[in-house]
Amino acid sequence: MLILVILAILAVLAAVTLAGTAAIERANPPAGRFVDVDGGRLHIVELGRADAPPVVLLHGASGNLRDMQFALGDRLAARYRVILVDRPGHGWSDRPNGRGNASPAAQATLIHQVLAALGVTRPVVLGHSWSGALATAYALAYPTETRALILLAPVTHPWPGGIGWINDVVALPVLGSLIARTLILPSGYFMLEPGVAGVFSPDTPPPDYGARTGVALLLRPNEFIANAQDLAGLKEFVRQQAPRYGELKMPVTIISGDKDPVVYTDIHSRAIVRQVPQAKLTVLPGVGHMVQYVAADDVVRAIDEVALR
Repeated sequence: MLILVILAILAVLAAVTLAGTAAIERANPPAGRFVDVDGGRLHIVELGRADAPPVVLLHGASGNLRDMQFALGDRLAARYRVILVDRPGHGWSDRPNGRGNASPAAQATLIHQVLAALGVTRPVVLGHSWSGALATAYALAYPTETRALILLAPVTHPWPGGIGWINDVVALPVLGSLIARTLILPSGYFMLEPGVAGVFSPDTPPPDYGARTGVALLLRPNEFIANAQDLAGLKEFVRQQAPRYGELKMPVTIISGDKDPVVYTDIHSRAIVRQVPQAKLTVLPGVGHMVQYVAADDVVRAIDEVALR
């Protein structure tokens, strides 16, 4: 009898998840266009003039391209060709190889295919948080095709601790899929607002952040699973990649906050700057993880310094 009750509850939660997913997608439709890559397609938004210097903006974990568009994209479009990309499995992008696309190196390959299809050469590549590992992976794979790196509160090195129990569980092959397709969306609505506040802490998010960035897209089962897989493999990836940072020869600018509760500046930003002689590090006092919002002027100046030379 108990098993029947549990199955009935799971069926109801699965139905709620299906209906909720459809509602979230109706409220947050694709804003750009799709570019074919090996096995699927990625969703991108282009802003600005096609003949302007190109800048690629890569969002972090638990987000999509609208996060970087809200923070920087619309502002940069006045004088740059801005390319925003939903990372594989996030926003409206496919995840052609499933768990195989969790690696920043695999994602760099697909993003390079997008840029090649667009005819974009030697862009400034900006990565926030999780995409600090992605942006550096891209530059290491395509050094002559990367004008400069801008890293915002980047993940670059292994850290003590884990990624949160819910991500550990959802990253599991079978149990994770069951949880993502039943429990995450119904409970997630109550977690979004405190989650956003925690990521911005000690700073305050814009009042319309959730609506402007479509953060609820994360609650869809496939995206939540993709996000958990990305996080699950990240520490080992940067452990293997970190010894190569000395190979970076392009300009590298790093901007982080000294109150970042998510990606610790001492472990990541200060570590990579010791390995890259030409790197320039700015640590903002009293600022947390979302430097692209809190210190947008500093980020734009950093882009200007390397893109308008």
